[in-house]
Amino acid sequence: MSPPLCIALAAGEPSGDRLGALLIRRIRQQHPQACFVGVAGPEMRAAGCEALAPSEALAVMGLAEVLQHLPALVRLRARLARQLIARAPQVFVGIDAPDFNLGLEKRLRGRAIPTLHWVSPAVWAWRRYRLKKIRACADEVLTLFPFETKFYHEQGVAARFVGHPLADEIDPDCARDATRQTLALGPHQPCLALLPGSRASEVSRLLPLFLHTASRCSSQLPGLQLVLPAATPALFDHCRDLLRRAQFAHLDVKLLEGRAREAMCAADLVLLASGTATLECLLLRRPMVVAYRMHGLSYRLIRALLRVPDVALPNILLGRRQVPEFLQDDANPAALAAAVLELLQTPALMGKQIAPFAALHQQLRRDSIEQVARRVLDHALRHRGL
Repeated sequence: MSPPLCIALAAGEPSGDRLGALLIRRIRQQHPQACFVGVAGPEMRAAGCEALAPSEALAVMGLAEVLQHLPALVRLRARLARQLIARAPQVFVGIDAPDFNLGLEKRLRGRAIPTLHWVSPAVWAWRRYRLKKIRACADEVLTLFPFETKFYHEQGVAARFVGHPLADEIDPDCARDATRQTLALGPHQPCLALLPGSRASEVSRLLPLFLHTASRCSSQLPGLQLVLPAATPALFDHCRDLLRRAQFAHLDVKLLEGRAREAMCAADLVLLASGTATLECLLLRRPMVVAYRMHGLSYRLIRALLRVPDVALPNILLGRRQVPEFLQDDANPAALAAAVLELLQTPALMGKQIAPFAALHQQLRRDSIEQVARRVLDHALRHRGL
């Protein structure tokens, strides 16, 4: 009788930790004795992954920010490579976090351990020089979006479109009125949801901007309801402290701990940070205005390398500016308030914005966790010679 499969994974932030946990549970349905080891957050650990390091250690955003933590990340990667090579897993799955995981994948692949990279780096958007590294590091890239697979194939990189887990999970027919009742929001007054991100650095940069924008909008739309979901308990405290500042004391903001999806479902319009939340908003068929600010050095470096005109996922997926997006200095209260008010005061514009979202949802719905589990098991069993 052969020993249980050993599968190594590394996830770098909460979204990756959640994907890893879903994958572990799906694989265990077929291989209950399989063992899992690697870089894990709380959800992966709860699913049974042995954590050689916490995923929080990889959750660094932006080029300038990464440089500050680079020595510690290099030491961590070297240690993990030694530990995983000693464990000799049948396959390694790097979940996002490309700056960390690709280097780890290269070392493991050099020891004949199959490597998969799940969630493509945005090489189609910027830093295309990484294509050579990806080709050398990953046996296969598992992509969330179909255009990514096409791009990789054109570049001679093995890739497979597996769909997006959120598209499988989200029901677009969320009941707005019932959700408003659950959140104690008025059924008829307009509602604006504010989602300034899931990291402390994002919230520090974006929440004051969003609150100043909301103040301008409220002065033009009396009765405008504001709802603010905080991604974590620590961010809840941070948001509450910001709301208590004198310049925001006049705003009536319903602050929630978590419940971002409910906040989006209840809203007429969402003002949010660029990122995965924009896809969630799209899948919920909610109109949005997208904004982002980052460390000035990070922005200048990224902007110089950027190869696409837009950064919001709905715009990238559609290949056109479907939703308003504002970056860095363009993300200011006057510009954001003008965009928010135009949409809230013109229902036809909101309807036009969300019109293509349903077709995108169907395109991305592929039972993605099952697709990934099949690829992982295929590589693992072939490595074992089964």
